[in-house]
Amino acid sequence: MKLLENKTAIVTGASRGIGEAIALKLAEHGAHIAFTYVSSDEKARALEEKIKGLGVKAKAYKSNAGNYQECEAMVTDVTKEFGAIDVCVNNAGISKDNLLLRLTPEQWDEVMNINLKSVFNMTKQVIRPMMKAKSGSIINMSSIVGMRGNAGQTSYAASKAGIIGFTKSVALELGSRNIRCNAIAPGFVETDMTHYLKEGEASKAFLDKIPLGRFGSGEEIANTTLFLASSMSSYVTGQVISVCGGLNI
Repeated sequence: MKLLENKTAIVTGASRGIGEAIALKLAEHGAHIAFTYVSSDEKARALEEKIKGLGVKAKAYKSNAGNYQECEAMVTDVTKEFGAIDVCVNNAGISKDNLLLRLTPEQWDEVMNINLKSVFNMTKQVIRPMMKAKSGSIINMSSIVGMRGNAGQTSYAASKAGIIGFTKSVALELGSRNIRCNAIAPGFVETDMTHYLKEGEASKAFLDKIPLGRFGSGEEIANTTLFLASSMSSYVTGQVISVCGGLNI
């Protein structure tokens, strides 16, 4: 059974890692996919072809989710190309880890723009077609770090905590229009961005804190995203689902 047959989903930051896993998972369940990327044209084209191979429409957009004008242009094009926007997954994110004493204003601003302002930019754009359709699911990628903090990640933690407050507020504003807004807070997930966590003594220290005793996978985050995107979660809004192997206990 395909849970998203003929729905249209936007996934930001989808050319690798968790974003790529999400785009493929939603496509496997029948969703047409519009996705954004900023770096590798080659990876974006490869993902576009892979999604099309699943029998749905796909279009890659070289668009910076941290830039309001680029988001506006992208969503306008998606509405024309696909006819509707049923799901928006705000996944684009970066980290510039540094102790606060050494963190520069430029590093702080870059993390806030890509991680937090991007969620405002995209959500503000997609709610118009969703309000018109009187339905929609917005899924924002937060982090376990946004819930419990982490030394050396003040900017990342602040941006991801901000996403949680934003998510709850949007859920309250748009619930009457049948638009749901939820957040996912991944724990330590194996991606390009977190490869260093698996090295040496640090790896054991992280694993010791996780009740399930292992790192998560992009597939496991994608499965939770599918749940929130589909009608299986039709009575779920304003929630933060932590996919962290029990790290938040």
